[in-house]
Amino acid sequence: MTTWPKVLAIAAVSVLAAGVAGCGGATSTDTTIDAATRGAPGCSPDCQGEDLANTNLTNADLRGANLTNANLTNANLTGAWLNHADLTNADLTNADLHGAFLVSTTLTDATLTDATLTDATLTDAKLSRAKLQGTDLTGTNLSGATLTETNLLGANLTRANLTKANLTKANLTNTNLTGTNLSWANLTNANLTGTNLTNANLTGTTCPDGRTANPACSA
Repeated sequence: MTTWPKVLAIAAVSVLAAGVAGCGGATSTDTTIDAATRGAPGCSPDCQGEDLANTNLTNADLRGANLTNANLTNANLTGAWLNHADLTNADLTNADLHGAFLVSTTLTDATLTDATLTDATLTDAKLSRAKLQGTDLTGTNLSGATLTETNLLGANLTRANLTKANLTKANLTNTNLTGTNLSWANLTNANLTGTNLTNANLTGTTCPDGRTANPACSA
């Protein structure tokens, strides 16, 4: 027969265990990501207009953050999570976003001159009027992205995925599109002067003159 002192002792141990679990942070099965342990800046999620130049934000969790007008020049954002974040008019000159995640991220009017976005994921990202001169986008996934009137002068898009991307009126002068997937992309009124389209996939692509590629597009 169980005595009351023994019952109370068992209950006390159970409560103590629950308390430890609650105070010890995420468990191995907890899917919640603690921003503080993922290198997010103290201003997150509202970093509008913040000066984050030269900041190390490697693997930082900035999903949904407000980074409009923020200064991120020379910032290290390697592997950072920026899905659904707003970087309208942000300055990311020479920033490193290798392997970063920017799904459905807003980069309208942002400056990414000489930035590195190799192997980054920008599916459905909004980059209208963004400045990407000299930007390295090798192997980047830009499928479904909006790049209307975007300046990609001299950018490297080798092996990038631009499936169904909207590049209407984009400046692709001297851009490297070697092996790039442009299937079903819209290049209406885009500038292809000096563009390298060697081995590019132009299946169903709308050329600058409004015609469907057959089999290629002219400048």
